[in-house]
Amino acid sequence: MKRFAFYLTSLLALLAVACNQIDEGLDLELDSSSKQQKMNFDIMVTRDGQVVSKERVGVMTRGSVDTSDKLATMDEDVPFGLIGIDFEHNRLLIDNANVTGGKEGYSTFFDGFLWNGTEKVNLSAYYPRVGSVDYGDGYESYSIPYTVKETDAGPLVSKTVERAIDQLNMVPLVFQHITNDIGYKICDITPDKSLQGLIHLRKVTATNVASAGVYVNDVLSGSGVWHKQGYYRKVVVFEGDAKVGVGSENELFVGYDALVERMADSHRYYSIPDDIEIGKQCVEVVFDVEGFKHNNYYYEPLKNQVRKFMLYGLLPDNVFVFGKQYTFHIGLDLSSIYREITFAPAVADWETTIYENNEDF
Repeated sequence: MKRFAFYLTSLLALLAVACNQIDEGLDLELDSSSKQQKMNFDIMVTRDGQVVSKERVGVMTRGSVDTSDKLATMDEDVPFGLIGIDFEHNRLLIDNANVTGGKEGYSTFFDGFLWNGTEKVNLSAYYPRVGSVDYGDGYESYSIPYTVKETDAGPLVSKTVERAIDQLNMVPLVFQHITNDIGYKICDITPDKSLQGLIHLRKVTATNVASAGVYVNDVLSGSGVWHKQGYYRKVVVFEGDAKVGVGSENELFVGYDALVERMADSHRYYSIPDDIEIGKQCVEVVFDVEGFKHNNYYYEPLKNQVRKFMLYGLLPDNVFVFGKQYTFHIGLDLSSIYREITFAPAVADWETTIYENNEDF
């Protein structure tokens, strides 16, 4: 009997503990769910972070990063990272939050219970999200490590937004580009009409493209600076067989395997802003020349001719500037049939253009 009484007492004690744990668990769950608040975002993408007109601003929540044309928009399937700072109390309230998109745009949840005593929060975002970020003194800046994967996605950073806690139901974020966008146009500028229209483009390769680094964003000023990681790569811009048009009026953009009329259909790539050094960055062009007859003599076709065009001296101060598009015009000139056939980029220099259609970048 004593043994049974002992078991009964123990069982009742266990049940009491279990009930208390269940009650506590329910209380925690209810507290947690009751404090969760939804934060929605109104997303816009600009080239320089300034909202000037509708023509220069695009709502990108339904955009995509298409590998066929490299449009620098936000893919709703790729989350962006969010940071929230309470400068008044020197507190980090949101640490690299994962903000995902959907049919109704981007949104995330936060626990308002943790923000007691906070009146305002400074919000900053970056796309695409990375695994982790590092913070400077007082959370006034943070560092985003970007690999080739992230730079291929056309990385963006938002301007800092200060919001009152009761205004967090809808947060406007204006993103700007933090890499440079590079592409090419090409044509045949051979002056001798009898030698025009013989060039076939086979391959275009950009060398020493800076493709990884750390972007340090100043939360208070909304400005940032790149620190390169020394990772450079080759980018094959074109590979195929495309006959090059004659004259600048027939100049076309270089695509993946064809020459195209629209920049949006061309093969452009993103690069971390970099200093251009002597003998370093270049564009390598491989081409064929059709067989032709000249002065009653037949010249055999030429295959896989290679020319390298150095970039040094073609940009102001020999430096790329992030947030800008650069288009290199290559004029191929069949200058002589008796000497080695050479080509030169003689149509135009690099150009920096802010295009009105934001989807072009």
